[in-house]
Amino acid sequence: MSGFIGIDVAQADFVVAREGVAGSRSYPNTEGGHRDLIKDLSREGGNAERIVLESTGGYERKLVAALGGAGLPVVVINPRQVRDFARGTGQLAKTDQIDAHVLADFAAKIRPEIRPLPSEDQQELREFLTRYEQLMQMLVAEKSRLLQAEGQSRHALRKKIKNHIKFLEREITLLDSDLDDTLKKTEVWRESDDLLQSVPGIGKGTSRVLLGLVPELGTVTGAEVAKLVGLAPFNRDSGKFRGSRHIAGGRGRVRAVLYMATLAALRCNPVVKAWYQRLLAAGKPKKVAIVACMRKILVVLNQMMKTKTRWQAHTTPATA
Repeated sequence: MSGFIGIDVAQADFVVAREGVAGSRSYPNTEGGHRDLIKDLSREGGNAERIVLESTGGYERKLVAALGGAGLPVVVINPRQVRDFARGTGQLAKTDQIDAHVLADFAAKIRPEIRPLPSEDQQELREFLTRYEQLMQMLVAEKSRLLQAEGQSRHALRKKIKNHIKFLEREITLLDSDLDDTLKKTEVWRESDDLLQSVPGIGKGTSRVLLGLVPELGTVTGAEVAKLVGLAPFNRDSGKFRGSRHIAGGRGRVRAVLYMATLAALRCNPVVKAWYQRLLAAGKPKKVAIVACMRKILVVLNQMMKTKTRWQAHTTPATA
Protein backbone atom coordinates (compact mmCIF):
# COMPACT_ATOMS: atom_id res chain seq x y z
CA MET A 1 0.00 0.00 0.00
CA SER A 2 1.24 3.49 -0.87
CA GLY A 3 2.82 5.40 1.98
CA PHE A 4 1.83 8.80 0.57
CA ILE A 5 -1.27 10.26 2.19
CA GLY A 6 -3.16 13.49 1.51
CA ILE A 7 -5.52 15.11 4.01
CA ASP A 8 -7.93 17.89 3.06
CA VAL A 9 -8.91 19.71 6.25
CA ALA A 10 -12.06 21.79 6.86
CA GLN A 11 -13.46 23.29 10.04
CA ALA A 12 -15.83 20.41 10.83
CA ASP A 13 -14.08 17.40 9.30
CA PHE A 14 -11.19 16.20 7.16
CA VAL A 15 -10.86 13.78 4.24
CA VAL A 16 -8.00 11.27 3.93
CA ALA A 17 -6.79 9.67 0.69
CA ARG A 18 -3.83 7.48 -0.30
CA GLU A 19 -1.85 7.85 -3.51
CA GLY A 20 -2.92 5.24 -6.04
CA VAL A 21 -5.82 3.97 -3.90
CA ALA A 22 -9.41 4.67 -4.96
CA GLY A 23 -11.83 6.19 -2.49
CA SER A 24 -11.30 8.25 0.64
CA ARG A 25 -12.30 8.39 4.28
CA SER A 26 -13.80 11.22 6.30
CA TYR A 27 -13.26 11.95 9.99
CA PRO A 28 -14.59 14.67 12.30
CA ASN A 29 -11.99 17.38 12.95
CA THR A 30 -12.01 16.67 16.69
CA GLU A 31 -9.63 15.02 19.13
CA GLY A 32 -11.63 11.82 18.73
CA GLY A 33 -11.34 12.01 14.94
CA HIS A 34 -7.61 12.58 15.21
CA ARG A 35 -7.23 9.53 17.44
CA ASP A 36 -9.31 7.41 15.06
CA LEU A 37 -7.12 8.37 12.11
CA ILE A 38 -3.93 7.53 13.98
CA LYS A 39 -5.40 4.14 15.00
CA ASP A 40 -6.41 3.40 11.41
CA LEU A 41 -2.95 4.32 10.13
CA SER A 42 -1.41 2.08 12.78
CA ARG A 43 -3.65 -0.86 11.81
CA GLU A 44 -2.59 -0.40 8.18
CA GLY A 45 0.99 -1.09 9.17
CA GLY A 46 2.21 2.42 9.96
CA ASN A 47 3.94 2.67 6.58
CA ALA A 48 3.25 6.36 6.03
CA GLU A 49 6.17 7.98 4.19
CA ARG A 50 4.59 11.44 3.81
CA ILE A 51 1.35 12.84 5.19
CA VAL A 52 0.64 16.14 3.45
CA LEU A 53 -1.85 18.83 4.49
CA GLU A 54 -2.46 22.36 3.29
CA SER A 55 -2.24 25.35 5.58
CA THR A 56 -5.91 26.25 6.11
CA GLY A 57 -5.88 29.22 8.46
CA GLY A 58 -5.52 27.17 11.63
CA TYR A 59 -8.05 24.35 11.12
CA GLU A 60 -5.18 21.93 10.54
CA ARG A 61 -3.09 22.79 13.62
CA LYS A 62 -4.51 20.32 16.17
CA LEU A 63 -4.49 17.51 13.62
CA VAL A 64 -0.88 18.26 12.69
CA ALA A 65 0.09 18.33 16.38
CA ALA A 66 -1.62 14.96 16.94
CA LEU A 67 0.09 13.35 13.93
CA GLY A 68 3.47 14.81 14.87
CA GLY A 69 3.01 13.68 18.47
CA ALA A 70 2.39 10.14 17.19
CA GLY A 71 5.72 10.27 15.35
CA LEU A 72 4.17 10.37 11.87
CA PRO A 73 5.91 12.21 8.98
CA VAL A 74 3.50 15.12 8.55
CA VAL A 75 4.19 18.11 6.26
CA VAL A 76 2.16 21.34 6.00
CA ILE A 77 2.48 23.08 2.64
CA ASN A 78 1.37 26.27 0.95
CA PRO A 79 -2.04 25.84 -0.79
CA ARG A 80 -0.73 27.71 -3.84
CA GLN A 81 1.79 24.95 -4.49
CA VAL A 82 -0.98 22.35 -4.50
CA ARG A 83 -3.24 24.34 -6.85
CA ASP A 84 -0.33 24.86 -9.27
CA PHE A 85 0.40 21.13 -9.10
CA ALA A 86 -3.28 20.28 -9.73
CA ARG A 87 -3.47 22.58 -12.75
CA GLY A 88 -0.21 21.16 -14.08
CA THR A 89 -1.69 17.65 -13.98
CA GLY A 90 -4.95 18.79 -15.60
CA GLN A 91 -7.05 18.46 -12.45
CA LEU A 92 -9.36 21.48 -12.53
CA ALA A 93 -12.32 20.10 -10.57
CA LYS A 94 -12.31 20.74 -6.84
CA THR A 95 -14.01 18.79 -4.04
CA ASP A 96 -12.74 17.68 -0.64
CA GLN A 97 -12.21 14.15 -1.94
CA ILE A 98 -10.42 15.33 -5.09
CA ASP A 99 -8.25 17.69 -3.06
CA ALA A 100 -7.23 14.87 -0.72
CA HIS A 101 -6.15 12.73 -3.68
CA VAL A 102 -4.29 15.69 -5.23
CA LEU A 103 -2.42 16.14 -1.94
CA ALA A 104 -1.54 12.43 -1.89
CA ASP A 105 -0.25 12.61 -5.49
CA PHE A 106 1.69 15.77 -4.61
CA ALA A 107 3.29 13.92 -1.68
CA ALA A 108 4.32 11.01 -3.93
CA LYS A 109 5.71 13.04 -6.82
CA ILE A 110 7.18 16.09 -5.06
CA ARG A 111 8.11 14.47 -1.75
CA PRO A 112 8.24 17.74 0.23
CA GLU A 113 10.93 17.96 2.87
CA ILE A 114 9.88 16.96 6.38
CA ARG A 115 10.80 19.71 8.82
CA PRO A 116 10.47 19.75 12.63
CA LEU A 117 7.05 20.98 13.72
CA PRO A 118 6.95 24.26 15.67
CA SER A 119 6.94 23.89 19.44
CA GLU A 120 4.09 25.25 21.54
CA ASP A 121 6.16 28.34 22.39
CA GLN A 122 7.07 28.81 18.72
CA GLN A 123 3.41 28.57 17.74
CA GLU A 124 2.44 31.08 20.43
CA LEU A 125 5.07 33.53 19.15
CA ARG A 126 3.79 33.16 15.57
CA GLU A 127 0.19 33.76 16.66
CA PHE A 128 1.21 36.87 18.61
CA LEU A 129 3.11 38.15 15.56
CA THR A 130 0.09 37.54 13.33
CA ARG A 131 -2.19 39.37 15.74
CA TYR A 132 0.29 42.26 16.02
CA GLU A 133 0.31 42.66 12.24
CA GLN A 134 -3.51 42.55 12.14
CA LEU A 135 -3.79 45.28 14.77
CA MET A 136 -1.22 47.46 12.98
CA GLN A 137 -3.15 47.10 9.72
CA MET A 138 -6.39 48.08 11.46
CA LEU A 139 -4.67 51.08 13.06
CA VAL A 140 -3.36 52.31 9.70
CA ALA A 141 -6.82 51.88 8.15
CA GLU A 142 -8.54 53.78 10.97
CA LYS A 143 -6.07 56.66 10.77
CA SER A 144 -6.74 56.86 7.04
CA ARG A 145 -10.51 56.94 7.70
CA LEU A 146 -10.00 59.71 10.24
CA LEU A 147 -8.29 61.86 7.61
CA GLN A 148 -11.20 61.24 5.22
CA ALA A 149 -13.90 62.05 7.79
CA GLU A 150 -13.75 65.82 7.34
CA GLY A 151 -16.46 68.40 7.79
CA GLN A 152 -18.62 69.61 10.68
CA SER A 153 -21.34 67.02 9.97
CA ARG A 154 -18.91 64.19 10.65
CA HIS A 155 -17.95 65.21 14.18
CA ALA A 156 -19.66 62.18 15.75
CA LEU A 157 -18.00 59.83 13.26
CA ARG A 158 -14.57 61.33 13.94
CA LYS A 159 -15.08 60.85 17.66
CA LYS A 160 -15.90 57.15 17.20
CA ILE A 161 -12.87 56.63 14.96
CA LYS A 162 -10.60 58.38 17.49
CA ASN A 163 -11.92 56.15 20.28
CA HIS A 164 -11.21 53.07 18.18
CA ILE A 165 -7.70 54.33 17.42
CA LYS A 166 -7.03 54.72 21.14
CA PHE A 167 -8.34 51.22 21.77
CA LEU A 168 -6.10 49.75 19.05
CA GLU A 169 -3.06 51.61 20.38
CA ARG A 170 -3.71 50.20 23.86
CA GLU A 171 -4.07 46.68 22.47
CA ILE A 172 -0.84 47.05 20.48
CA THR A 173 1.01 48.21 23.61
CA LEU A 174 -0.28 45.20 25.58
CA LEU A 175 0.58 42.80 22.77
CA ASP A 176 4.05 44.34 22.47
CA SER A 177 4.56 43.48 26.14
CA ASP A 178 3.28 39.93 25.56
CA LEU A 179 5.76 39.48 22.72
CA ASP A 180 8.63 40.64 24.95
CA ASP A 181 7.54 38.21 27.68
CA THR A 182 7.31 35.35 25.16
CA LEU A 183 10.87 35.94 23.94
CA LYS A 184 12.12 36.04 27.52
CA LYS A 185 10.66 32.60 28.27
CA THR A 186 13.70 30.70 27.04
CA GLU A 187 17.40 31.45 27.32
CA VAL A 188 17.94 30.45 23.68
CA TRP A 189 15.49 33.07 22.44
CA ARG A 190 16.96 35.73 24.72
CA GLU A 191 20.46 35.04 23.41
CA SER A 192 19.29 34.88 19.79
CA ASP A 193 17.38 38.15 20.14
CA ASP A 194 20.49 39.81 21.58
CA LEU A 195 22.63 38.49 18.69
CA LEU A 196 20.24 39.68 15.99
CA GLN A 197 19.78 43.15 17.50
CA SER A 198 23.55 43.62 17.72
CA VAL A 199 23.44 44.37 13.97
CA PRO A 200 22.88 48.09 13.30
CA GLY A 201 19.56 48.32 11.47
CA ILE A 202 18.03 45.18 13.01
CA GLY A 203 15.51 46.28 15.61
CA LYS A 204 13.12 44.56 17.95
CA GLY A 205 10.41 44.06 15.33
CA THR A 206 12.74 42.48 12.76
CA SER A 207 14.29 40.21 15.38
CA ARG A 208 10.85 38.99 16.51
CA VAL A 209 9.78 38.12 12.98
CA LEU A 210 13.04 36.30 12.21
CA LEU A 211 12.82 34.24 15.41
CA GLY A 212 9.13 33.49 14.92
CA LEU A 213 8.95 32.87 11.18
CA VAL A 214 12.44 31.62 10.31
CA PRO A 215 13.19 28.99 12.98
CA GLU A 216 15.70 27.46 10.52
CA LEU A 217 17.98 30.50 10.95
CA GLY A 218 21.41 29.27 12.02
CA THR A 219 20.70 25.62 11.20
CA VAL A 220 20.97 25.75 7.38
CA THR A 221 23.39 27.20 4.84
CA GLY A 222 23.24 30.79 3.64
CA ALA A 223 21.93 29.71 0.24
CA GLU A 224 19.22 27.60 1.87
CA VAL A 225 17.97 30.35 4.17
CA ALA A 226 17.91 32.81 1.25
CA LYS A 227 15.77 30.36 -0.71
CA LEU A 228 13.42 29.82 2.25
CA VAL A 229 12.79 33.56 2.60
CA GLY A 230 12.53 34.09 -1.17
CA LEU A 231 15.72 36.10 -1.68
CA ALA A 232 17.44 33.65 -4.01
CA PRO A 233 17.24 34.95 -7.63
CA PHE A 234 15.80 32.64 -10.28
CA ASN A 235 17.18 32.36 -13.81
CA ARG A 236 15.00 33.31 -16.79
CA ASP A 237 16.97 31.88 -19.73
CA SER A 238 15.84 30.21 -22.94
CA GLY A 239 18.18 29.27 -25.79
CA LYS A 240 20.46 32.22 -26.38
CA PHE A 241 18.18 34.54 -24.44
CA ARG A 242 19.43 35.54 -21.00
CA GLY A 243 16.70 37.19 -18.99
CA SER A 244 17.07 39.23 -15.83
CA ARG A 245 17.05 37.35 -12.51
CA HIS A 246 14.09 37.76 -10.18
CA ILE A 247 13.23 36.69 -6.67
CA ALA A 248 9.94 34.87 -6.08
CA GLY A 249 8.10 32.75 -3.52
CA GLY A 250 9.37 32.28 0.00
CA ARG A 251 8.16 34.01 3.13
CA GLY A 252 6.82 37.37 2.07
CA ARG A 253 6.34 38.76 5.54
CA VAL A 254 9.98 38.13 6.41
CA ARG A 255 11.07 39.86 3.20
CA ALA A 256 8.93 42.87 4.09
CA VAL A 257 10.58 43.39 7.49
CA LEU A 258 14.05 42.72 6.03
CA TYR A 259 13.41 45.37 3.40
CA MET A 260 12.63 47.99 6.07
CA ALA A 261 15.59 46.83 8.17
CA THR A 262 17.88 47.17 5.14
CA LEU A 263 16.71 50.73 4.51
CA ALA A 264 17.51 51.51 8.15
CA ALA A 265 20.91 49.79 7.84
CA LEU A 266 21.78 51.90 4.78
CA ARG A 267 21.59 54.93 7.07
CA CYS A 268 23.27 53.59 10.22
CA ASN A 269 25.39 50.58 9.23
CA PRO A 270 28.64 51.49 7.41
CA VAL A 271 29.21 47.90 6.22
CA VAL A 272 25.80 47.59 4.58
CA LYS A 273 26.16 51.08 3.14
CA ALA A 274 29.49 50.04 1.58
CA TRP A 275 27.87 46.95 0.05
CA TYR A 276 25.13 49.13 -1.44
CA GLN A 277 27.50 51.76 -2.84
CA ARG A 278 29.69 49.08 -4.45
CA LEU A 279 26.66 47.52 -6.14
CA LEU A 280 25.54 50.92 -7.46
CA ALA A 281 29.05 51.58 -8.75
CA ALA A 282 28.87 48.25 -10.60
CA GLY A 283 25.79 49.53 -12.46
CA LYS A 284 23.09 47.74 -10.49
CA PRO A 285 19.70 49.49 -10.26
CA LYS A 286 18.87 50.79 -6.78
CA LYS A 287 16.09 48.25 -6.19
CA VAL A 288 18.34 45.36 -7.22
CA ALA A 289 21.09 46.67 -4.94
CA ILE A 290 18.70 46.86 -1.99
CA VAL A 291 17.48 43.29 -2.55
CA ALA A 292 21.11 42.11 -2.80
CA CYS A 293 21.85 43.82 0.52
CA MET A 294 18.78 42.14 2.06
CA ARG A 295 20.20 38.79 1.04
CA LYS A 296 23.67 39.64 2.34
CA ILE A 297 22.23 40.73 5.70
CA LEU A 298 20.19 37.53 5.98
CA VAL A 299 23.22 35.35 5.18
CA VAL A 300 25.32 37.18 7.78
CA LEU A 301 22.55 36.83 10.39
CA ASN A 302 22.37 33.12 9.61
CA GLN A 303 26.12 32.76 10.16
CA MET A 304 25.98 34.79 13.38
CA MET A 305 23.24 32.51 14.72
CA LYS A 306 25.19 29.41 13.66
CA THR A 307 28.41 30.53 15.39
CA LYS A 308 26.72 32.39 18.27
CA THR A 309 28.74 35.50 17.39
CA ARG A 310 27.63 39.09 17.79
CA TRP A 311 27.98 41.61 14.96
CA GLN A 312 31.55 42.75 14.40
CA ALA A 313 31.84 45.22 11.54
CA HIS A 314 35.62 44.86 11.16
CA THR A 315 35.41 41.08 10.70
CA THR A 316 32.19 40.84 8.68
CA PRO A 317 33.04 39.94 5.05
CA ALA A 318 31.51 42.21 2.45
CA THR A 319 30.87 39.19 0.26
CA ALA A 320 28.74 37.36 2.83
